[in-house]
Amino acid sequence: MVEIEKIKALFPSFDRDLVRSMSEHADLREFKAGEPLMKTGQNIRSTMLITKGLVKIFREDDEGNEFFMYYLQPGQACALSMICATKQETSQIMARAVTDTESIMVPLEYMDKWMTQYKSWYHFVLESYRARFEELLLTVDHIAFRNMDERLLFYLKKQQETLKSNRLYLSNTEIASDLNSSREVVSRLMKKLADRQLIRLDRNYIEILHLDV
Repeated sequence: MVEIEKIKALFPSFDRDLVRSMSEHADLREFKAGEPLMKTGQNIRSTMLITKGLVKIFREDDEGNEFFMYYLQPGQACALSMICATKQETSQIMARAVTDTESIMVPLEYMDKWMTQYKSWYHFVLESYRARFEELLLTVDHIAFRNMDERLLFYLKKQQETLKSNRLYLSNTEIASDLNSSREVVSRLMKKLADRQLIRLDRNYIEILHLDV
C-alpha cells in the first residue's frame, strides 16, 4: 500500500479515483544505491514510478559492456518497462539505482485496467512514452552524428543537469562505459577539457566550471 499524499505530491495529474486505486493495489519498494531494479531477460510483472532517488537505464551487451540510455527521476516512470509489461515480454534493458531510490511498483493487471478506466493514467503513460523516446533520440543523435569530444561534453552537461550539481563523482572508466568508448580516450579528452578550464579534475570527482553544449 502506498500513501495517498505521496502519490498526489509527485503525480498531481492523477485523478482522485486513480490515486485511491494506486494506493490500494501498488507497492512501495526501496532500493539501495547500486542495486538493480530490472535486469535483461527478466519477466516484467510491474512497472516503476520513481518517488525518490535516481535510476540509470542502460543496455548491456554479451560481454557486460554498458550503454547509457537515460535517467529516471522522481515523478517519472519507466516507459520501456511499461511496453514490456503490456506485451508480456522480458526486459531488454537494465535499471540500476544511482542513489538510494524509492519506487511505486504497479502490477501489470492494474496498469492495463487503468489505461481504459482513467484518462489521467492513459495520458501519463503516453507522455512517458513521448518523453523517454525524445531522450533516446537525443542520445542516438549524439552517438551517430557527433564526434567523441562533443559526446563527452553533452554527457557531462546531462549529468550536471540531472544530478543538479557541479561535482560529478564519476570515474573515467564509468564514463567510458556509458559512452561505449575506452578509458584511455576519455582520459585524454578529459585532460583537454581541464586544460581549457571547462572542468577541474580532482582525485575523487569532476568539477564543472563552464560547459557549452
